[in-house]
Amino acid sequence: MLTAKVVDNIWSTRKTDLLNGYKLMLVEVIGGRDDGQRVVAIDTVGAGVGERVLVALGSSARRMAGDDSIPTDAAVVGIIDEDCEF
Repeated sequence: MLTAKVVDNIWSTRKTDLLNGYKLMLVEVIGGRDDGQRVVAIDTVGAGVGERVLVALGSSARRMAGDDSIPTDAAVVGIIDEDCEF
């Protein structure tokens, strides 16, 4: 799982029917070795541009969509309200 910031929406006039109903979001990884990397993710929680989010990858992303046949490797699964300091 990654923390990321939503930087834009991705609009697609043509896509597989399996992705109908999902917003495609461009997210930028925050922290870690992949800091700054951008990923296209389906949005399962209604995130908006500028929000910090949690992103699930791989088969976990497909399970969040409820169908292992959905062609995605990344899904926004949570919106970060605030950071906690330990």
